[in-house]
Amino acid sequence: MTTSKYSFTIPTSNNGTLNIPLTEGKALFVLGANGVGKSTLMHTLFQQNVNHTKRILAHRQTWFSNNSMNMTASQKKDRERDMKSSDQQIYSRWKDDYSSYRSSISIFDLINSENIRARNIANAVDRDDISLAKGLSNAQAPLQAINELLAISNIPITITLGKDEQLFASKNGSSLYSIAELSDGERNALLICADVLTTEPNQLIILDEPERHLHRSIISPLLSSLFLKRKDCVFVISTHDVFLSIDHSEASVLLLRSSQWNGKNIKDWEADLISESDKIPAEVKKEILGSKRSILFVEGESQSLDRQIYQLLFPSVSVIPQGSCIQVEKAVEGIKGTENLHWINAYGLIDADDRTEEQLQALIERGIVALSCYSVESLYYNLEIVKRVANRYSELTGSDANELYLAATSDIINSIIPHKERLCSRLCEKQVRNSVMSLLPKHKDIDKRGEYEYKINLKEIIEKEEAVFDKIIEENNLNGLISRYPVRETPALTKIATGLGLTREKYESAVRKLIIDDSDTKQYLKNLLNPLTSLIEGEKSSPNKS
Repeated sequence: MTTSKYSFTIPTSNNGTLNIPLTEGKALFVLGANGVGKSTLMHTLFQQNVNHTKRILAHRQTWFSNNSMNMTASQKKDRERDMKSSDQQIYSRWKDDYSSYRSSISIFDLINSENIRARNIANAVDRDDISLAKGLSNAQAPLQAINELLAISNIPITITLGKDEQLFASKNGSSLYSIAELSDGERNALLICADVLTTEPNQLIILDEPERHLHRSIISPLLSSLFLKRKDCVFVISTHDVFLSIDHSEASVLLLRSSQWNGKNIKDWEADLISESDKIPAEVKKEILGSKRSILFVEGESQSLDRQIYQLLFPSVSVIPQGSCIQVEKAVEGIKGTENLHWINAYGLIDADDRTEEQLQALIERGIVALSCYSVESLYYNLEIVKRVANRYSELTGSDANELYLAATSDIINSIIPHKERLCSRLCEKQVRNSVMSLLPKHKDIDKRGEYEYKINLKEIIEKEEAVFDKIIEENNLNGLISRYPVRETPALTKIATGLGLTREKYESAVRKLIIDDSDTKQYLKNLLNPLTSLIEGEKSSPNKS
């Protein structure tokens, strides 16, 4: 059994010494109101892990005077040594003697990482190691990653590296201008992205109060995406905003209620470690909460494909996976039925699972939309989207768009047919489970004290689905196959991506880039998601009714 190299141990008044697990690929939110000792706790955490930690201060300077490297590598190394020494002092909780250098170092690291990547690719080409060069070029460039992060976070700017190693911005296709001219929030988002993406591997990243300079609609999706980009790191986020932890239900929460002082030092904290942030007590929510919030509950687990595409399509909504459709329905109904949560607009997104039109309409009236597609891959690999990606890559590579599209789609049926039995049974499994759950005995049935019997003809159900499958194949309805069945369990999606000359990861990134760049593509996918789109966007122009 391996021991974590990260340490987070604090004295508490209610739980004794609390050892808080810190695991790479996981996040911890430290949540509490003003005055409970969050800053002191973050300083303690930094001291316990000083040799493998990057600390992003709450009182950081978010402006810089120029858009290029303004120090040498030697000067940068000296400044970083001085900063680490200063950060270990107790006064670093409120004072920063190196604020102007921190933003300059962030820009230095960003430009340097872009240059290192370019040099590594060029060196591989010089050695005639084309395979290595292709592998290095397939890894996302730092600026490309930042531009994707900014777009997902509702910031419509693009960052480019110009001549003389200067960074420029462009907003919605405008002329280039210096990143020094960005707004306060835009600069702060850029600096956070640069700091996290250029952090050394396997580090602890401490981020103090990210909401101080950024609106919740920006920082929440930004954090989600940064967690995915740096799964090799541990994130600890200090915040006042309860919704940041609610938005990231897979993260742990250290809830600080109060602290006990002994002179100028904190003796201990009243603190609880919570593994699921939706269990935060209502009284704490009341103390910290402020504005309204919209939440979209979806089926499934916390997967990047779902969260990122829905976040791009509905930037004003937080996306929270809830497992099964029953759990989605309970989450929506729980919020709508709780007066204390009147600031939240709740929506649900579940699969249709052969529900009747009357059932579908009844769900909509409760704020829950049932879609006909099996999973989010039905959006990514919709053939119209495949065609648009093919068109974009034909422009970049000089290839024929029709030939790329044919290469991507020609083998879909042959990739799926061998998996017919499993695909049909998987689809029927969801239908049967939902049917059984809906027909479980109620308390009135139990009161009768008799026998309760429910029979199901599985042979009839699977044969009916296999007939539907055969008809879709006969009609060569490729979108029907992709939409109805869990085709991610077949080679079909990989064949689509490789037909375009891409990996699946790079194809899915290209789809998100299309949504960012092309409003028609974004609207096309939103139309596929109706009536959910109408339900969410209708709330924008009407009072909250939940």
